[in-house]
Amino acid sequence: MNDDMTPDPDRAVAVAMELRWSDQDALGHVNNARIITLMEEARIRWTRGGGANTRFGFGTVVASLQVDYLRPLHYGPDFLIRLGTVRIGTKSFTVRHVGIQHGVRVFDGTTVMVPLAKDGVSSRPLNQDERSWLEDSVIAAKA
Repeated sequence: MNDDMTPDPDRAVAVAMELRWSDQDALGHVNNARIITLMEEARIRWTRGGGANTRFGFGTVVASLQVDYLRPLHYGPDFLIRLGTVRIGTKSFTVRHVGIQHGVRVFDGTTVMVPLAKDGVSSRPLNQDERSWLEDSVIAAKA
């Protein structure tokens, strides 16, 4: 795979994903809506991390989502999503998700995320810890 996803490959996080038989559509491809769910799962694993992390303590919501489906994704064990930050704003950030199966890109998408305030409804500015963590994961935006 030609890796033009990021100037620093160590910044992109690779999340191994498991596909379920039920993810397939009538053509034997992973359904497009399931791909969005897989992107969400990878993003949640990445943002929550392990241990006692306090990032986004009141959650985040999707403000915008865009996906380019490049090739069919098939049920099988070899699948991962590489992700990282492509934009950091005051009250939002954009995550890039690249699905890879058998060394080939199968989708490339971005999601604009907004952190929630304590009330669970309002947006809030990113705090310094979140901003620093996001800055450590900056990758190239789509070409």
